[in-house]
Amino acid sequence: MKHSTRWLTTAGAVAAASALVLTGCTASGDTAPTEDSASGDLTPVTLQLQWVAQAQFAGYYAAVDQGYYEEEGLDVTIEEGGADIVPQDVLASGDVDYAISWVPKVLGSIEQGANITDVAQIFERSATTQISFTDKNITSPADLAGKNVGSWGYGNEWELFAGMQQAGVEVGDISLVQQAFDMNAFLAGDIDAAQAMTYNEYAQVLETINPDTGELYQPEDLNVIDWNEEGTAMLQDAIWANTDKLADDEAYADQTVKFIKASIKGWIYAAENPEDAATIVADAGSALPAGHQLWMTNEVSKLIFPSTNGVGLIDEAAWANTVDIAMNTKNETGGTIITTDPPETAYSNEYVQQALDELTEEGVDVMGADWAPIDVTLKEGGE
Repeated sequence: MKHSTRWLTTAGAVAAASALVLTGCTASGDTAPTEDSASGDLTPVTLQLQWVAQAQFAGYYAAVDQGYYEEEGLDVTIEEGGADIVPQDVLASGDVDYAISWVPKVLGSIEQGANITDVAQIFERSATTQISFTDKNITSPADLAGKNVGSWGYGNEWELFAGMQQAGVEVGDISLVQQAFDMNAFLAGDIDAAQAMTYNEYAQVLETINPDTGELYQPEDLNVIDWNEEGTAMLQDAIWANTDKLADDEAYADQTVKFIKASIKGWIYAAENPEDAATIVADAGSALPAGHQLWMTNEVSKLIFPSTNGVGLIDEAAWANTVDIAMNTKNETGGTIITTDPPETAYSNEYVQQALDELTEEGVDVMGADWAPIDVTLKEGGE
């Protein structure tokens, strides 16, 4: 077993386990009781990601690699996502045991009948920003009026629209540009303000040569609108589980606590060992260059640590703000994400609290109050 971090030093002895290899498994309709890993009888569990393998999901890959799931008696398979995969729908259909997705996207699915529950809100903060070059003089949402504003769509646009509307700027007041999943149109000047995740597209710009200087673009070349600061951030990556099985299948409910517990340990490992975690994700099949992967690992940890109440615990105020934006922010057609309040079963702190209590009893620091990011030097092309 390969784990050794300051946070994960426990009060009791940790059972030895062999490295876990990602293998294909199918989620079963009935959950078998989880056996102790020492017996060698592991319960197959499948996790559906919302995108391809990258360090956005470093904690889950680290939990596999370090044997944390195996310690809990779980044999976890990680299924990659893609543009044509809706993780919450895959979960709701019973094809996987758990899924990773953004809360606003799932709220719409729940209103359409998906019976799933947010059981751990892993990302406490939003990574979505709107960036522009400083010569555009866009420093606030109000400055977006009359500009070419990029958005990927597919549910990624709501923080932008909420921030604009809060500032009195309607969708009709901008030229909304369908942004590709790269920064080419922004770099070419076709988009004045582009969507960028702190852990991905923002770095893509800083990995590009500025033709005016012959050197890489620098942070001071950019203005960044941070939706956390504007008050329109929405909850992003969460672990979702099957609502009916949580209520009716005791083994699945117990398994959910174990899965969350091991996942949190994986995220702590990734934060404390970003270089190793980036390598783990690369070995799992990520095509991203090494430097970009390390940047992503480090930036994603900033969304989790320090944790206000314990990793994964769902903050009621943040949830309510996300629901409010989902009900009251309008898109270019006048539509909203949801039209009524979601059911009480849309989220639960029951399972993550159990996981946090167990980790705390074992001496694991689930807050990461002393955690600090590393400095990552970006190179051209993310190498």
